[in-house]
This record gives sequence, structure tokens and C-alpha cells, in this order.
Amino acid sequence: MKNAFNSILRLIVKLALHIYFKRIRVFGKENLPKGKAVLIVSNHQNALIDPLLIATHTHLKPSFLTRASAFKNPIAAKLLDFIRMIPIYRVRDGIDNMGKNKETFDKSVNILLNKGSILIFGEGNHDLHRSLRPLKKGFSRIAFMTLEINHDLDLVILPVGINYSNHKKSGSNVSIYFGKPFPATDFYPKHEALMEETFKRMESLVTHVPKENYKKSVRQLINHKVDLTDPKQVELFFQKPKTEPIKKPIPSPYFTNKVMKIFHFPIFLVWLYFKRKIKDPTFTATFKFVIGLVGIPLWYFFLIFILPFTEMDSWVLPWVFLGIIYLISNTNGPE
Repeated sequence: MKNAFNSILRLIVKLALHIYFKRIRVFGKENLPKGKAVLIVSNHQNALIDPLLIATHTHLKPSFLTRASAFKNPIAAKLLDFIRMIPIYRVRDGIDNMGKNKETFDKSVNILLNKGSILIFGEGNHDLHRSLRPLKKGFSRIAFMTLEINHDLDLVILPVGINYSNHKKSGSNVSIYFGKPFPATDFYPKHEALMEETFKRMESLVTHVPKENYKKSVRQLINHKVDLTDPKQVELFFQKPKTEPIKKPIPSPYFTNKVMKIFHFPIFLVWLYFKRKIKDPTFTATFKFVIGLVGIPLWYFFLIFILPFTEMDSWVLPWVFLGIIYLISNTNGPE
């Protein structure tokens, strides 16, 4: 039952992601392991969108380590557990709660011992800044706890990089890079060595923009039409001298995005309501996506099955047709 539900949910979310984003590109699918225990280590820039992208674009069906604050509501806790999310406690959750991480680590180890997969965001936090931050010890601890029980287990680390052209707006582009997996046993029991090797392998998969003059650098990249979702293009741009004239900036948002909002105005109004409540900008895309995931089916249900019984029935077909066209063609520029 649980596996069937997850499979159906994964298909729905994957379809929704391909509507939300203008383009999703996946590189390195040939690197996805089969028949092994897999510890997926990824960068983290876009809250819930990051794990959803990885879960829906691999065959690995990973469990996720998720911040414990999301499990405070008992109903939410049961739902999150049902979709393979495991709470991880941080110092900000209270020193007394840190001891609960033993259960989290034990559960993660058990999944790996059964040749399952775990997704962990190695940086330990999220940030909209385009760079790879230093990795925390959590993933290496889980790997070595697993190998302590079964040193012969074929446990591999799968490095992943996710890159966005625009973190906060729909109709943008995203790329997912799967690096080559490597055995964790080669580094056991040296945590620092495993962390350094993982970081080195992730570096080439993640777009890096220097923190110094960050906004100016991003604007330069956009004006020169460099693909922000391509780490190599960005790296080459910073390596070459900036003597060529700046090209005309790409306008954003595009006309299609404005019209799309008009055809889906109830959902847009809901978004405007919740927008004021978002304290962490990293969750902007998450709120937009979830509102659309729930709101768009309800809106089209109303248009197709309820509106025809009103005096506005002549509006149904053109509104639905144009709404879908502009939803699919929704575009936003890089930022």
C-alpha cells in the first residue's frame, strides 16, 4: 500500500514539476547505481523542491532526512513518515532533542543495510546562494555506522548537484547532475577523508558564483546569456577576461507569465496571501509549488464540472484551452 501510494504520488509530483519548471535537464543518469546501498549527497538551495526533483528523477526511491520542525504536527508527522521522510534534529530544535537523532541514524542505517537509498543534504542547511558550502559530518557518520555493522556491504556515495536559473519563480530552468558513485569503504573510518572526497566530486556539479559582489556577478552572467544551470559555463565565464560588450539583458518576467496568472487568478490570490507569511525566502518556490499542486486541479475541476451549470458556460472551453496553453508555456527569466 505504502509503495503503491509513493509510486502514484511520485508520478503526480513529477508531472507537476515539469509544469512548474520550463525545462528540467538531467545529466549522468548512467551513474545511478543498481543493486547497491546508496547514500545520495546533494547540495541544498531550494527547500522542498530539491528532494522532490531527486526523488522523481531517479529509480532509487530514496528516504529523506528532513528537519524535525516539520514533524511537530502529529498528522503531518504521519504523512511525512508515509512518504519516506525521517526527522533530523538540530541544535536549534533544543539540546534535549538531539538524543532523538539516534533513532534517526538507526533507521537510516537499517535502510542502507537492506540496500535501500538515503538522500541527505550534506551542507546541513539551505541557502539561495549559488555555491557549494562546506559539508557536515552527518552523512559520513551514517555511512560508517552502517559499515560498522556490515563492512562488506556494497555502500556507495552518490554525489549530486542541483542548479537553478531562478530559485523563486516558476517557468524557469533547473539542471540535476548525478556524479559517479564511489565506495564508502575506501575511506572507512576516516570521516574527514570521506567528506573531502565527496566535496571534491560535488564541486564540478554545482554552479559557483563568488560571494563577493554576488548580485553584480549574477547580473553579468545573465547579461552575457550564460546558462546559470550549467556549472562549466559559469566557471569558464569567470576564467576569461571580460572585454566583450555586455549583451542586451533578458527581460523578466515574460508576457506568458503575466497572462498565466490572469487565467489562474484564484490560485494567484492564494499565493499573494501566503507570500506575506514566508519568513525564509528559500521556501518561496516550495509554497508556490504546493499551492499550484493543490490549487490547479481544483480550479480546473471548477471550470469543467461546475462553471458549465452557470450563466458563464460559454466561457468554459476558451478559458480552459487558453489557461492550459499559458500554463504550459509559462516562462520566467534567470535571476
